[in-house]
Amino acid sequence: MEKVDLSIIIPMFNEEEVIDETIKSVTAELDSLNLNWEIILVNDGSTDNTLDLCRQASVRDDRVKIVSYSPNRGRGYALRQGFNTASGDIVISIDADLTYSSDHISLLWNEMKKNESDIVLGSAYMKGGKVIDVPFKRVLISRLGNLILGFSFPGKIKTITCVLRGYKKKVLDSLELESDDKEIHLEILAKAISVGYRIKEIPAVLKGRKKGKSKFKFKATSISHLAFSFYQKPMIVFGILGFFMVLGGFILGIIFIIQRYMGTLNPTRPIFILMILLLLAGIQMLSFGFIANQIGSLKKEIYRLQKQGRDILKLGKKN
Repeated sequence: MEKVDLSIIIPMFNEEEVIDETIKSVTAELDSLNLNWEIILVNDGSTDNTLDLCRQASVRDDRVKIVSYSPNRGRGYALRQGFNTASGDIVISIDADLTYSSDHISLLWNEMKKNESDIVLGSAYMKGGKVIDVPFKRVLISRLGNLILGFSFPGKIKTITCVLRGYKKKVLDSLELESDDKEIHLEILAKAISVGYRIKEIPAVLKGRKKGKSKFKFKATSISHLAFSFYQKPMIVFGILGFFMVLGGFILGIIFIIQRYMGTLNPTRPIFILMILLLLAGIQMLSFGFIANQIGSLKKEIYRLQKQGRDILKLGKKN
C-alpha cells in the first residue's frame, strides 16, 4: 500500500446539493499537486441523500473514503472521526460547500511543506484575505466573534473559528481532543499553543454559499464560543468586573468623605455600606481571577502531560 502524503477531511451534514461538485473540484486540485492523497468524507448523520452520493463517489475513486454514523453529532465529532481515520502526513480540513475554494488546498499544502509550521490557518480576516458575497450581518458577527476570541489566545490570530486548516498528522495524534461541535477549532488552537506547536495564518478568500443551506446557528455557536473564551481567560471577566467594582467603591468612598467633611451626608442613604460591599466584592472578583489563572496554568501542564502520554503510546505501538 502506497504511503499517503495528504488527507483531506470534509465534514458534512445534509449536503446533497453540493457534494458531487465539491468532490470533483477537490479531486482536480489534488491531482494537480502530483502526490498520493485521500479524501475522507465524514457523513455526520445526514438525513438526505448525502451518504448515497458519497458511496457513489467512493466507487468511482477508491481514494475517496467514507466515515458515516447516525445521528448527527456536530462538526467537532465529525472532524475527530476524520482525524482518526486520516493516514496522510499532512491533514487539511475544508467545508463541504467550498466557501473556501478548492485551490486553498494547494496554498495550505505548500505552506505546510515548508516545514516551518505545525498548523496553518486559512484566514479571510488577515491582511490579504477577502470576503466576497457573504451577508453583511454574518460577516459582522463573525468578525466580532473572532475579535473577542482573539483575546483568549497569544499572538495576533485573526481567524480562530474557520474549518480551513492544515495540520501535521503528528500534531493531531498528540492532542487529546474532546469537543463535539464548532468549539473544536478553539480547543485545537488552545491545546496546540499550550504545548508549543508553531501556528501560522495565510490569507484566504471566503465566498458566500451558492447552493444548500447554511448550518450556522448563531445563538448556540456564540454561547459555546464565549464560554470557551471565558474558560481560557477567566481573568478577562473576573478582572473587568473586579476592577469596576473596586473603582465604584473608591468613587463612593471619595463622595462619602466629601459629604461628611462638608456636613451634607444624609444618614438615610446607605452610601457607606454600598462602598464597603463594592470594595469587598471587587477584591473577591480579582482574587477569583488570580485563582482561575493559576488553574489555567495547571491546565496547560495537563495538556503537555497528555501530549507526552500519547507520544509514548504511539512510540510503543511502533515498537
